[in-house]
Amino acid sequence: MASIAIDGPAGAGKSTIAKLVAKEMNYIYVDTGALYRAIAYYFVTNSIDIENEEELSKACEGISVEIKYEQDAQQVYLNGENVTAFLRTEETGNMASKSSAKAPVRAALLDLQRDMAKEYNVVMDGRDIGTNVLPNAEVKIYLTASSKERANRRYKELLEKGEQADFDKIEADIIERDERDMNRAIAPLKQAEDAILVDSSDMGIDEVVNAILSAAKSKIL
Repeated sequence: MASIAIDGPAGAGKSTIAKLVAKEMNYIYVDTGALYRAIAYYFVTNSIDIENEEELSKACEGISVEIKYEQDAQQVYLNGENVTAFLRTEETGNMASKSSAKAPVRAALLDLQRDMAKEYNVVMDGRDIGTNVLPNAEVKIYLTASSKERANRRYKELLEKGEQADFDKIEADIIERDERDMNRAIAPLKQAEDAILVDSSDMGIDEVVNAILSAAKSKIL
C-alpha cells in the first residue's frame, strides 16, 4: 500500500486538495481533521472539561469514531451516529484545535489512522501525518498559504453560506490556531524534513493538485 501525507495549517486547503488528489490517484481520502472534529463535537455537546485530565481520559474511553464511504462521500460516525453535518462549525473547529493537543485524544485516533493506511492506498491530510502518523509515507507535502489568504478563503466561504463574517477576527483566530498547533507539546505542526513545500497563496486549485500529482507520480508510479 502507498500513502500520500499532506500536512499544513488550518485553512490551507488541505481537505479540498487531498480529495482531488485521491480521486485522480484512485486512492482513499482520509480526512483526519474530521476525526478530531468528531471527538471535539462530542466534547462540546457533552460539556467535557478538556483541561481536567481524568474527565478527558474517561470521555475518550467512551468514544468510537468511524469513517465510512457512502455514495463515494466520506461520512464520519460518532458512537454510531452520522455527525458529518456538524463538524465544520467554528466552535467545533476551535475545540478540535485545543483538544487535538491532548495525549488521550491523539492516542484514541492514532491506530485508526495507521490501520487505514495499511489496508488501503491513502491520501491523508492533517497536522502531523508526515511527521508522526505516517512517517514512512512515500510522498509528503507541506501545504500552506499566508494567514491573510487563508482568512480570505474562510471569509468568502462563510458569506457564500449566508453567514455573517468578520475578516479581522477570522484572521486573528487562524494566527492563534497556528501558534497553538505549532507549539503544542505533542506532535506539533511542522514540515517534515523530506516533505515538499507547496505555498498555495498565489496558486489556483488545479495548479496545486497538479504539483502534488507530479510529485506523487515521480515517487510512486
